[in-house]
Amino acid sequence: MASNGSIFNAMLQEFDGAARLLGLEPGVWKVLTHPKRQIIVSCPVLMDNGEVEVFTGFRVQYNITLGPAKGGIRYHPDVSLDEVKALAAWMTWKCAIAGVPFGGGKGGVICDPTKMSRRELEALTRRYIAEIIDAIGPDKDVPAPDVNTNEQVMAWVMDTYSMHVGYTTTSVVTGKPIEMGGSLGRREATGRGVTIVTREAAKHLGLDMRTATVAVQGFGNVGSVSAELISRLGAKIVAVTDWKGGVYNAKGLDIEKLIAWTAAHKTVAGFPAAEALGAETIFDLDVDVCIPAALENQITMDNAPKIKAKIVVEGANGPMTPEAHQHLHQRGVLVIPDILANSGGVTASYFEWVQDRHGYFWDEADVNAKLEKKMETAFDMVLKTSLKYKTDMRTAAYVVAIGRVATVTKLRGMYA
Repeated sequence: MASNGSIFNAMLQEFDGAARLLGLEPGVWKVLTHPKRQIIVSCPVLMDNGEVEVFTGFRVQYNITLGPAKGGIRYHPDVSLDEVKALAAWMTWKCAIAGVPFGGGKGGVICDPTKMSRRELEALTRRYIAEIIDAIGPDKDVPAPDVNTNEQVMAWVMDTYSMHVGYTTTSVVTGKPIEMGGSLGRREATGRGVTIVTREAAKHLGLDMRTATVAVQGFGNVGSVSAELISRLGAKIVAVTDWKGGVYNAKGLDIEKLIAWTAAHKTVAGFPAAEALGAETIFDLDVDVCIPAALENQITMDNAPKIKAKIVVEGANGPMTPEAHQHLHQRGVLVIPDILANSGGVTASYFEWVQDRHGYFWDEADVNAKLEKKMETAFDMVLKTSLKYKTDMRTAAYVVAIGRVATVTKLRGMYA
């Protein structure tokens, strides 16, 4: 099956290979390849110039067999139903691999937040949540931050929902400010998870992280935290790119200084202690580890043949086309798939949800220790499955995830 440019079809292509290995029953196969609910809403917002703009929003609940839907909300001009549906499906498999009692969901609004004021973003957020409010809740669907949304947006989500139901409900959303029931360690969790699986993958290949070189595409929350934590393992982060350009230093970039530079300049471009690097050349570099932590479909057959890394760790969701993945696997590159690599975020979101529901909060060391255990267990399970079926890590991850969701689907039976 060709993906034909559809992100959802790309997900189905990945699903099909694993389902065939599992010998998945046709009826369960059909259930697991169809989203449970797809919501499209119109969100009118009074803009600062006095005009009314109508934004289109989406919320997809792909599967809730294991528990409430879980997934972020993204604000981006290129948001589409196809993208949100695929991301919701990936969240389903990600939660299953992570071993947390959530299903998969995702949301998004077509907008350009860089051109909107704080008041406009708040108005849009509150209207979007009001439009989907019947579909979300601590036991139904728990949103979180994603591309171009943050703690403040989640605070507005929590407040809007709470105003509608008439009481403060912190567990309706994760990724909140600490003061509102957010969890310590949550912001760093996705990058920390990427670091843990990178370390475990290197261990599997016999690669010493203290001598490894690493290139990171994307320097947002996931990319910057991954780069910082991996550099603490002794590895050299030699290249980083973002939306505006890139930087390279063969001796290793000073990540703490690069983070400070990025905070001040909103881009890594121009960082003085490095050479300029074209964003498109990040995958051409001779490095041991490559971490795509930007947007979808960044590694394609146009650039996959140029990749020299031994390990590719997908910090972003869907950063690689199926064709590019197959090419890399055939060349012996170890690809750690997104549904495993970046599942630290949803694992810590689960921790936040649990703390909110119990009203008892853990210290950061506890959160990090629990995350470490969860990520190591997930990596070990996927690696053992990969070796058992003699297949790549992505297919193995799907085998683990689909097996868990399929088992519960059959145990619960078909409601009619």
